[in-house]
Amino acid sequence: MTELEKKYYLIDASKQPLGRMATVASILLRDKISANYISNKCPNNIVIIINAANIYLTGNKSISKTYNRYTGFHGGVKTKDFFQLSKENPKKLIEKAVKGMLPKNRLIKHLMANLKIYDSKNHQYKKEQIIEIKV
Repeated sequence: MTELEKKYYLIDASKQPLGRMATVASILLRDKISANYISNKCPNNIVIIINAANIYLTGNKSISKTYNRYTGFHGGVKTKDFFQLSKENPKKLIEKAVKGMLPKNRLIKHLMANLKIYDSKNHQYKKEQIIEIKV
């Protein structure tokens, strides 16, 4: 394969916990499984995550996990728990988990652009040669 060829990876989110799936997705986005891994280059890997609405957490984390964001004003901390966020926007949960596992440098926006998340099994990459990842 040449350096410019795209590789497509498919992960089904309904079969494993959020953290394990996010770990695999971050490794594939950075292409750390390749022999040609370069830390300062953005590889051409597209990671497709389907069934985002069916993600789950193990143990008591599904009850106690909270997500905070700050509005910029005094007392502007907004808190949502896992159940609220999973009903409103399950894609956001996966984005936050994968983004937290990527390095905080100028490549992060390019790596996150290669992450495609879908709520159901339908996605637009059916014509491509997809490598299905079993976690």
